[in-house]
Formats: sequence, structure tokens, C-alpha cells
Amino acid sequence: MTTADGFDAVVVGAGPNGLVAAVTLAEAGRRVLLVEASERVGGGLRTEELTLSGFHHDVCATVVALALASPAFREIGVEKDGVEWAHPPAPAAHPLDGEPAVVVRRDVEQTAQGLGRDATAWRATAGAVARGGTPLVDTLLAPLNLPKAPLRAARFGVMAAPPATVLARTAFRTVRARAAFAGMAAHSMLSLGAMATAGYGLILAGLAHQVGWPVVRGGSQVLADALAARLERLGGEVVTGQRVRDLAELPAVPAVLLDLTPRQVVSIAGERLPAGYRRRLQRFRYGPGVFKIDWALSGPVPWRDPAVGRAGTVHVGGTLEEIARSESEVARGRHPARPYVLLVQPCVADPSRAPEGKQTLWAYCHVPNGSTVDMTDAIEAQIERFAPGFRDVVLARHVLGAAALEAHNPNLVGGDIGGGSARLSQFVGRPVYGLRPWATPLPGLYICSASTPPGAGVHGMGGWRAARLVLDRARR
Repeated sequence: MTTADGFDAVVVGAGPNGLVAAVTLAEAGRRVLLVEASERVGGGLRTEELTLSGFHHDVCATVVALALASPAFREIGVEKDGVEWAHPPAPAAHPLDGEPAVVVRRDVEQTAQGLGRDATAWRATAGAVARGGTPLVDTLLAPLNLPKAPLRAARFGVMAAPPATVLARTAFRTVRARAAFAGMAAHSMLSLGAMATAGYGLILAGLAHQVGWPVVRGGSQVLADALAARLERLGGEVVTGQRVRDLAELPAVPAVLLDLTPRQVVSIAGERLPAGYRRRLQRFRYGPGVFKIDWALSGPVPWRDPAVGRAGTVHVGGTLEEIARSESEVARGRHPARPYVLLVQPCVADPSRAPEGKQTLWAYCHVPNGSTVDMTDAIEAQIERFAPGFRDVVLARHVLGAAALEAHNPNLVGGDIGGGSARLSQFVGRPVYGLRPWATPLPGLYICSASTPPGAGVHGMGGWRAARLVLDRARR
């Protein structure tokens, strides 16, 4: 590293967690060096013209509900740096064959009314999470802390513990409500028969009502750039295009924070780590990969139900049974013929992403880790199923398979965008079990990535918790 010494901390990796960690330390008066291997900061917060000139696509993260809910982002207050949240008319929709789509609106009551016989059940599940408000969300995003809302957290835990398939079939009676809940729970990238997958569905549905599912106006890169600019105004330094391959390359500082997954941590720390701890990191499990497509469109997606066109996020996969089958096949290492597709229509909230009258579209399906199979036809067939004529509005497409995603960003091991499997044993045991999993046994070395609690999502909590631990130890 050519930068001169004089820093109090170095953060390696400028994804959302690394950026939040660096800003948190700088706000506390530390001089921070942020080192990023790519030519631009952002990690999962990247926006590029992937297809045609004038079409701005979010390369990885796009919908940022957790950023609005996160204590880390509330403390930093990126809005004063010019970041604007763009909300679609409806957070999410779930199209179905032969009947109107389920539309998840910001208002719990409006959503419940669209579910007929399951209106009361929706109020008692997703509605209850939304009513839990900030104290419940803060508790769920800090699973190793004492709960801020212990009674609400206990009630949530009872609902969240079972598999999503179990909660869907016991709480809801209709195909519509069960399908809508399955679409939420499948964000977990787990088989919906796995324990605690109900919790993922409840959190996301509750956030749709509580804070909405917005995108960043202008693209996710705007959020990353705002955090980097804040760091520099606070006296920090950002170095891009510099891949760290060994800790010896870094300046001698009291604290080094790694926004990296366990595989990369072991690679650059090597035998400096105690052998037992290193073996535990090497046993860390990664989850499925994703196959992602970005499209430039000549106009809106021609959904059979026009209400779907007003939703920012669309869960394409049909019934609970279909989605559960698709996710189960991925968990077994197979490629589903009819995959669950997570699709985002950014221009519904932010028309600036594309030339006037045109749109961008973002989608992925889950695939086995490291897959090299092209899922373009399978994904587009699922969209055509609910939007006949979809391919007629496609001007260009850009694909990134699981293996290509890892080549683009080594933190996405095998195309795993979650920093590791979200299975229950790794929910708090990320990357190892312990009360302070952000700290390694090597003095001054910390991990601050999505491989630490509370896991994946643009919430910055891994970086925030690691940085606060550094500050707490310095004060003591």
C-alpha cells in the first residue's frame, strides 16, 4: 500500500457495510483509510449502463427497505447528503394464473382487503410486524443485543420459527395469501421447508407496510457515493483499484475491518489467525447463487393484470406449492424449469433510470452455488406467463450468472449475494458463534461484512456493529 501511515483504522472493502463502518469511525474522530479492489466504491451498491446508453441498471442491490429501517442508516442520516428514496405506488405484487394479482400496499388494511377470507390473518401476521415499529426492527437487526421490545420479539419468534410452508398453510386459507407470503419468504434463498424461513417472509412483509420498499433515486450507486463523500469530508481517504492480498500490505493501525466473507479473510490473514479459528471460518457455508438479468425495455412490462405495473417489486412464481418446489430444487443442487423470479421495476418509482417512455427491468432467480447454466429462457418464460408479449418490448439484455458474479466481485462466492447461507445455524453464528462475532482472535482485526450478524441486506449493520465494537474497546 503506497498511502502514508497516520491512520487510526483501515477498512478493506467498500460495500455498504464497509462504507458504514468507515463513516461510523470517522464520525467518532478517527482517521480512516478505505481500500476497495474495484475502480468504484459500492460493492453491491453499483449502478452502470449495462445494456444501452441512457439505461441505468443497479448491478446488485436495488430495493433498499432495510436501509430505511436500519439504526445504522438512521444514525448516519444520508438524506442530508442528497440521497432520496423513491417509492413506487405499491411495494410489491404477486401475479397469479387466472385471477387478479395480490398487491401488497403500504397500508395494511388496503392489502388485507385484497385477500378476502385471509384479511384477518394478514393483519395478525404481517400487520403485527408492522405495528411492532422501530423497536421490533431494531431488535431483529441486532440479534445478539438485549431486545428493545421483548414481548413483541417473543410473539414474532413464535410466528417466525417454523418453515414458511408451515406458517403459510396454518395461518392462511386462500391460494392468494399463501402465494403472497411464499414470495416474501423466498427472499431467504432457502428451501421454504427450512426452519425460520417464516421469519424472513414476516420481516419483509412487515417492512413493506412500515417503511415501504423504495429504490435510491438515480441508482444505488448514489448511496455508495454519498457515503464515500461523507468519509472524505470527515478527513478519511478512499483508495480504489487496490486489491489487498495480505494484511502486510496495509499500514500499521490499531484496527483493521474487513468487509469480506470468511474465504477472503482466511486468504489475506492466513496463518496469523489461530488454527482453530481459521478452521471454523473455512467451515462457513455459502448459499445458492443467483442468475441475474437486466433489460432495457421499449415501454412497460405488459402485465396481464395492470395492477402489477404499479409495483416496484414483483414475485413471479405462482402458488405457494410452485415456489416451494422451485426453491427446494435449488437447495438440492438442481436448476428449476419454472424458477421463482424476483423482479424489480425501478422506473415505476424512478423514471430517471431510462430515456423518456422507456424502462429498465431487473430480475434474478436462484441457482446452485457456482452454477454456469444459462437461465435466461426459463426466467423470461416465467415473466411471459403473466405478461404475454414481454419479449416484444425487450430492446437489450445483460446477464450475469452465478460464476460470472463471483468473477465480478469475489465476495459473491459462487454467486451467493447474501454473504453466506441464511440457514438458522448461521443466523447468529456468522461467521462463528460468539457474543462478539465481528472481532477475530487476532488483536485489532475485525470482520464487518454480511457474513456477520444480522446477515444480508443493505442495512449496514455488520459495519456499524464492528465499528462500534472498535470504539467501545478503545474507550475501555
